[in-house]
Amino acid sequence: MLFLLSPAKALDYDTPVPPDLPHTAPLFARQSAELIAVLREQSPQQIAALMKLSDPLASLNAARYAAWRPRFTAANSRQAAWAFNGDVYGGLDARTLEAAELDWLQQHLCILSGLYGVLRPLDWMQPYRLEMGTRLATDRGDTLYQFWGARISDYLNQRLAADASPVVVNLASQEYFKAVDRQALKARVIDCVFEDYKGGQYKVISFLAKRARGLMARYAARHRIATPKKLQGFDLEGYAFAAAASQPDRLVFRRKA
Repeated sequence: MLFLLSPAKALDYDTPVPPDLPHTAPLFARQSAELIAVLREQSPQQIAALMKLSDPLASLNAARYAAWRPRFTAANSRQAAWAFNGDVYGGLDARTLEAAELDWLQQHLCILSGLYGVLRPLDWMQPYRLEMGTRLATDRGDTLYQFWGARISDYLNQRLAADASPVVVNLASQEYFKAVDRQALKARVIDCVFEDYKGGQYKVISFLAKRARGLMARYAARHRIATPKKLQGFDLEGYAFAAAASQPDRLVFRRKA
């Protein structure tokens, strides 16, 4: 079983990382270098238009592309689960997991990325901004979906090859999950939906749902979740499985507080 998460726009390269924290090399560094070469051809003004960024953010990311190096080191990189700093990663809270739980995450969690394709939690990552939906033209097409093609699905298939009943638990956004070629993927896909009670009805509230996705990944690591049935036990921060609103491959969790 593999769990998929989206990356975060916000990054944290300032908070110290434990000196004994293990690290691994990113899987698609060569493809990342190809994308960096394309991005370096863009001026800050072009980056601002391409990604709908403010001028300061565009300049920051142009500098990041210029500084990016094929060699990943402790000086220019940090582990992905520590580098991302959004709602999802507040829910995951990898810093407070035990070593055995981090090892489990490394074996079962994949972070989808516009620049890196797929990152494992302990993969070293240099800072960047490149959302999967960006229409960046490369020699493989006009979008990052065309650039990555079936690579991500093929990688997930390799990771799941030893499973008798392969399952992907999708905790990623629609923008990022579109990078997974469903026709090429040889696994059952289970979507998790998180709803909060507001205005007299249950609804998906974006920032709360993002945090809940990270919480689900944390719950999976702490409980070593190995079957879809056990996902139903998720109960962090007041959420509970809503059987009547769920389907076999669409698990709904609700919170009324």
